[in-house]
Amino acid sequence: MDEHKHNKADEPNNRVDVSQDHRIGFRPGQASGSSPSRFLWPLLVGVIVFCALYLIPLPLYTYKPGTAEPVGPMVRMEQNSETSGSFLLTTIGLSDTNLVGFIYAKLNSDLYELRPKNQVHRDGESESEYNQRQVYNMRASQSNAIQAAYELAGVSYEVVNTGVLVLRVSEDMPAYGKLRAGDTILSIDGQSASHSTEMLDYLSSKQPGDRVVVEIERSGGHQQMEIELAELPPQPGEASSRAGLGVSIANKQEIQPEDEKFAVSVEAGQIGGPSAGLMFALEIYNRLVGEDITKGYTIAGTGEIDPEGNVGVIGGIQFKVVAADREGADIFFAPNDLYPEADDHFQPILNATIAEEQVRNIKSDMVVVPVGTIEEALEYLQSLPPKESDS
Repeated sequence: MDEHKHNKADEPNNRVDVSQDHRIGFRPGQASGSSPSRFLWPLLVGVIVFCALYLIPLPLYTYKPGTAEPVGPMVRMEQNSETSGSFLLTTIGLSDTNLVGFIYAKLNSDLYELRPKNQVHRDGESESEYNQRQVYNMRASQSNAIQAAYELAGVSYEVVNTGVLVLRVSEDMPAYGKLRAGDTILSIDGQSASHSTEMLDYLSSKQPGDRVVVEIERSGGHQQMEIELAELPPQPGEASSRAGLGVSIANKQEIQPEDEKFAVSVEAGQIGGPSAGLMFALEIYNRLVGEDITKGYTIAGTGEIDPEGNVGVIGGIQFKVVAADREGADIFFAPNDLYPEADDHFQPILNATIAEEQVRNIKSDMVVVPVGTIEEALEYLQSLPPKESDS
């Protein structure tokens, strides 16, 4: 908003000749044309315009380039290796939209994208539940990355289930207002709920209206609460309704190596979503083998990863390319384009193609490398000569 300087030359002249005021019928001290409404209306209009432009949110999210951050400081392991380069995860900036932001995004559509919130959230999902889902997706990607790196490095490990995470609570269910997104269900009536199958198997013997005692972990502490079960609609493949809590859930797990010296933990702060999996896996593998597979390059990228090391497509790759270029990345790993097969019903997802187009658009020297597995990324890095240092 433009700044307005207060100029005394613009102030009304309130010095009044009393004798002249009496002569023309004015009360002493009242100047001609100084009605309060003369100043209040422009002020009121200004406040309304300001609120319309900046304070009234639109039902839209603005997507834009986020950050490109080294994953090395996020990965904690006993195993360390000195690297001359670095691996960077890339993010998308996401913000609420006001009218000013809407106009700006429309004028800069090459770097900004507007998406309706109801297309980003699932049906009935609140913003806090959406955020919790993104946190879970990040944790799952870290778990998958650890497994993929262990598999490549030949590290023995086991997957340990640690509870059932609540992602969403339906508003029309008795559990609403008691359970909330982010809670971890540990047991029901004293029966272990380390995995969703244990929880669902126990509840299958209950009827709507039954009450159960649910033990949860919340904010680092344990709580118990009694909750009435509700009737849930039949799921696909089920013939009848069943009793349940009315929550959307996911399994929590830890990856525990046979040898503790290979243990891995990841702290990614407020970053959410599953798309950093490939970059975490590369960093962890680099530590496990004790080599400098970066060869001095700054290597950015994106892509989901599964425990077998397959790299999956993601959204918003054009924004991540810009973020990587701003941090001086030499290489950008992008998931291969995904095309539908005969029985599939989706439009092609062109990750590598869009990444290459964006590199040309922003006139970057960064090299886009399409990959379908972590092995393909490693093969590319192994084929590179060490980067010449700047002198």
